[in-house]
Amino acid sequence: MSIFEPSEGTLVVVPSLSLPQDELRRITAARSYEERLLFLLLTLREPGVKVVYLSSAPVDPDIVDYYFAFLPDPDDAAKRLTLISLDDPWSQPLTRTLLDRPDAVERVRAAIDGDAWLVPFVLSELEEELASLLNVPLYGPATSLSYYGSKSGAREVGHEAGVPMARGFGDVRSELQIEEALEALPGERVIVKLNDAYSGLGNAIVTKADRSLTNFSAAGETWENYLRKIRDRGAVVEEFIEHRPLYYPSALAQITPGGQARVLATHDQVLGGPNGHVYQGCTFPAAPEYRAEVGQSAARIADILAERGVIGLFGMDFFALKADAGYAALLCEINLRIGGTTHPFGAALLTTGATYDPATGHLMSGDQPKFYTATDNCASGCLRGRTPGEVMRTADRLGIGFDAERSTGNVFHLLGAIPEHGKLGFTSIGNSREEADELHALTRRLLCGP
Repeated sequence: MSIFEPSEGTLVVVPSLSLPQDELRRITAARSYEERLLFLLLTLREPGVKVVYLSSAPVDPDIVDYYFAFLPDPDDAAKRLTLISLDDPWSQPLTRTLLDRPDAVERVRAAIDGDAWLVPFVLSELEEELASLLNVPLYGPATSLSYYGSKSGAREVGHEAGVPMARGFGDVRSELQIEEALEALPGERVIVKLNDAYSGLGNAIVTKADRSLTNFSAAGETWENYLRKIRDRGAVVEEFIEHRPLYYPSALAQITPGGQARVLATHDQVLGGPNGHVYQGCTFPAAPEYRAEVGQSAARIADILAERGVIGLFGMDFFALKADAGYAALLCEINLRIGGTTHPFGAALLTTGATYDPATGHLMSGDQPKFYTATDNCASGCLRGRTPGEVMRTADRLGIGFDAERSTGNVFHLLGAIPEHGKLGFTSIGNSREEADELHALTRRLLCGP
C-alpha cells in the first residue's frame, strides 16, 4: 500500500494540523496548509481509487479543477471525489472539530466505499479516535510509537542504527539538566530543540556565557516561556555545529503496513527564519556529494522503525559537512509524519509518472532523470485579494504552468492562501538541476516580485 500509487480503494485524507498550536500560530496562512495534501487528488487517475478529503473551510472549486486538469478523465475523477468541509476555519485542529460533529463523522462514514485507509497529515490520539469511529485502518505510526519521532527518540534510534549524530543529550526537562549539558558540550554555543516541535520553530541557539543572546526560531519567544515548554514537553541539547559551509539534506521514507521499509527520496532543504532553521522549501535530489550516505543512513533508520512497528510516511533530517575523507552526514531528527518534502515529491511523481531509482537517487521518467525545486513561501502583496483561478490563468499565460508533453513545469499548491495572505507554494520540475532552478527563479520573479 502506497498513498502515491494506490490501485483501488478509498483514501480518507484528514490533513489536520494536530500539532502544538503555539508554534502553528506563527506560520502565515497555517490553516491553508491543510491543502498541501491535495496532490492526492492526482491518484484519481486510477479508476478504482476514491478520495474523501476533509477540510476546515471549503476548497475553492478552481483549485479542484486545477488538479483535475492533470488527469486523463476529469469528469470521471469528479464522481470519485468527496469533499467534506466543516465550515469552521478558526477551530483547530481539524480532527478535534470533526469529532465534536457527529453529523460530519457520519458524512465521512457514508462516503467510504469498500477498502479504505485514513491518511492523516500527522497522527495523534485524535486521529486514532476518528479511525476507530470509522472502523478504518490508519496509514501512519501509532501514537504509542510517537517517542521515536521526538528529538530525544531520534537520538535513541540513531544510536541503535549506528548513524553519526552531533554530540548531545536527550530527554532534558529541567534547567539543571540544561546547565549540565552546557558544561559537557564543546564550543561557545549549543542548540536546544523541543521534543515535539516542527519546522525548526522549537529551536533555540544558546550562548553559554550570556543567556540574553539566545536566538529563538520563534519570534517573540522568551527564555522563561521556553523553559516552561522544556519542562512540559522535553528537549534535546546538542553541540552547535559551527562548520561552514553546512548543508541540510533530508530523506523521505515509507514503511508499508506489511513492514517493508524503503527510502523514497533525498532532498536538500531550504531553510530561513531568524536563525536559519525554519523550513522554507527543498530541492530534489540531494547533492551528489552526500546523497548516497544520507540514503544509506535513512535506510538503516527505516529498518529499525519497521521492526518497532512504525508504518506510513516519515522524514529524517540531516546535517552534511565536508570532512577530510569526503562528506559526512549527521542525523538531526526524525519526523514521524507527512512532512514538507512529501507534497513536492508526490506532485512530481504523479505528474511525471517517474519512478525512484535508489541506486542513483534519481526520479526516472524512462531514461530521463527529473529534478525539482519547491517552496511553501512565495508571497507578494500584489497576489493578495486575487482568486486562485486568476493566478493559475496568469501562470498559464506567462508560460510557467505544466507542460504535459515534456513532463516539466510548475505544480502549484497552497492556493487557498492567495486571497487573504497573497501566499502560495509551487514545485518547479525540470530535466536538469539548472532547468528546475531557472524555472523556479523565473516563477518567483513573475508571481512574487524581486
